[in-house]
Amino acid sequence: MVRHLLLILLLTLAGPALAQTLAAPAPPVRVILTTSAGAITLELEPGRAPVTTANFLRYLDQRKWDSVAFYRAMRMGENSGLVQGGIRDARLLNPPIAHEPTSQTGLAHVDGAISMARLGPGTARADFFITIGAVPGFDAGPLSGGDQLGFAVFGRVVEGMDVIRRVWTSPTSPTEGEGVMRGQMLSPQIRIVTARRVAPRR
Repeated sequence: MVRHLLLILLLTLAGPALAQTLAAPAPPVRVILTTSAGAITLELEPGRAPVTTANFLRYLDQRKWDSVAFYRAMRMGENSGLVQGGIRDARLLNPPIAHEPTSQTGLAHVDGAISMARLGPGTARADFFITIGAVPGFDAGPLSGGDQLGFAVFGRVVEGMDVIRRVWTSPTSPTEGEGVMRGQMLSPQIRIVTARRVAPRR
């Protein structure tokens, strides 16, 4: 009887701690992109943008980021814009994912944010971009225009923004690209040689 009561007491005391453990958000995941212009370290947010982060890591674990490229540099001003990369071969694409707007995740398009390119909500697949400078017009809300859902941020650059800025200021073709992307296509493109997870520190 005493042993039974002790067991109940221990389970009661452990309950809150166990609940906190189960509710703890997933820790950030670090990834290194080794490019022809240098290394870039990303910190992704599976706890805040689980669907978008899982999508990026699925391509990474399938080695599908290896040997793709940054192919676009959009310059919105002296200190604002983006570089875009991704998979152009439709045979390598995974299914599209649900949209996680910044109004839901609490993330934002600050300097160095990594975000998914998309058309309509739920169409993002394997094109991503990294912002140079803060671009609040890409966040969900009235400034984003269209459906006002913006783009899905899922992490940020923690090392290698100098590399991103080199990519951003690299030469572009005056004739390549369609519509708003005309004149924004990098020539030559900046190759992503490998993309790998960084082992967590102990």
